[in-house]
Amino acid sequence: MKQFNGRVLFLDRSDINTDEIIPAKYLTENTKEALQPFLLEDLKMDGFTHPADISSRGVIITRENFGCGSSREHAPWALEVNGINLVIAENFARIFRQNMYNCGMMAVELPADVLDSIFKKFKGKETYIKTDLDRSVFIITSGDIKDEVPFTVSGFDMELVRSGGWVDYADTRY
Repeated sequence: MKQFNGRVLFLDRSDINTDEIIPAKYLTENTKEALQPFLLEDLKMDGFTHPADISSRGVIITRENFGCGSSREHAPWALEVNGINLVIAENFARIFRQNMYNCGMMAVELPADVLDSIFKKFKGKETYIKTDLDRSVFIITSGDIKDEVPFTVSGFDMELVRSGGWVDYADTRY
């Protein structure tokens, strides 16, 4: 099972599409590792610097409709090879979300007001998330500030996460 903890990269924007996550010109690469340096290469946002802002991050917190655009597994792969196994947003493009779970990663949806609170409290600070899967809680910390945020993941998606993804899940059942 992957880890769902780490330093947070705050991307305070909606509609970050799969071409911004991993540009289409890299879709011919044969391995996940080859995608590693190109994650978010084409993302244009005030305050975001590629690749410095990606280094040593384990979690992305963003706004709505993350992963919209083309349906490609390369987007979750590029996140995974960079050590980012958890993305938290208001909602996700359906195929991107399922590709995350199929890869044993998590795409967790939180209500807009909860995300607003997290952004207000933690954005711009060195922030870390620890995921307690047994309790379905994110423990968010920055210095002396600490918050526990409950989340919900369907039973099947949690089985995919605990199995390490669809292939490992299927191997144990079929």
